[in-house]
Amino acid sequence: MSVSAAVMAGGRSRRMGRDKAWLDIGDGRPIVQQVIDVLSQVADEVFLVANDERYRTLGKRVVPDRFPDGGVLGGIATGIGAATHDSVLVAACDMPFLSADVFRLLVARGEGVDAVVPRTGGEYETLHALYTKACLAPIERALAGGRMRVVSFFDDVRLRVIEEAELRTVDPDLRSFTNVNTPEELAQARVTP
Repeated sequence: MSVSAAVMAGGRSRRMGRDKAWLDIGDGRPIVQQVIDVLSQVADEVFLVANDERYRTLGKRVVPDRFPDGGVLGGIATGIGAATHDSVLVAACDMPFLSADVFRLLVARGEGVDAVVPRTGGEYETLHALYTKACLAPIERALAGGRMRVVSFFDDVRLRVIEEAELRTVDPDLRSFTNVNTPEELAQARVTP
C-alpha cells in the first residue's frame, strides 16, 4: 500500500514556552527531524503541515494549514487533503520516540476502514494515526459545524481502534506515544534511555 505521512507542526508550544519541534533531546537532531526520519521508513512521501517558513529548511514539502482556526482537526484535514496517496499517517512534531513498527501496524490494519487510531489509557491517540481521504468530507462537515474535537467525526467513518494490548506487541512500553509539551516532559525525555 502506498502511504503519505503528514507531520503536524502548527501548535503554539504555549506550555513549553518555546517551539518544541526544534528542541533536541540529546542526539543532535530536533524532534521534528526525528519524526520525519521515522515516518520516512514507512511512508512514500513525508510532508509538514505548518505555517512557519522555518520548516522549509528540513527539505520536505510544507503545506500551510487550510483551517488556521480549526485546531488539530483542521491540521489533520489539511494533511489529508494535501497528501498524494489515499492513506495518510499523521504524527505530531513533538514525539521524540516514534516507532516505525507502530506505524507499520497502523498501515497493516488499514484495509477496509477509513481510519486506524490507537487508544492508550482509554484515550484516542489522534495525532499518531492513519486516516484516508474518505475522512476529509466528514472532518470538513465537523469543522463547518464548529465541532473541533478530533473524535467528532469518528461516528461518520469506518474506524478501527488499535488497543494497548496489540500496540504493546510492537512497542512494549508504549514509548512512541510520549510527547514533550512542558519543560518537565522535555527533561524526562532527555534522561530516558
